[in-house]
Amino acid sequence: MQGRQIIKERQRAYAQELLTGLRQELTERDVPVVLGVTTDGRPALEVTDSQGRLRWIFAHLPFCWFYWGDQQNERVSFLRLPAAADRITEAARDGWREGDQGELGIDLSKIADAYR
Repeated sequence: MQGRQIIKERQRAYAQELLTGLRQELTERDVPVVLGVTTDGRPALEVTDSQGRLRWIFAHLPFCWFYWGDQQNERVSFLRLPAAADRITEAARDGWREGDQGELGIDLSKIADAYR
């Protein structure tokens, strides 16, 4: 159990490091952004769009994404940080989509079912 906790702490620290780099890139592009932690303890960036609406941006480590919703156009690779910041800047200036922020989720049971 202790090993699992250590892994989670390292993942959280890595996600926070990635988000800190993204925050710096977005700040240089004059995007309103605050580094924070969600109520469930995930590090995230709170980004305000051109309409004054807020979205949380998260780092999804297994897929190397920054994401701010569950739609295909609401994620970008974090492997090229400046390009990711450009895409997020564009999305924030265009305005987040209407409605609640979707949560990116992967149903691993569907993957497991495929191999039965």
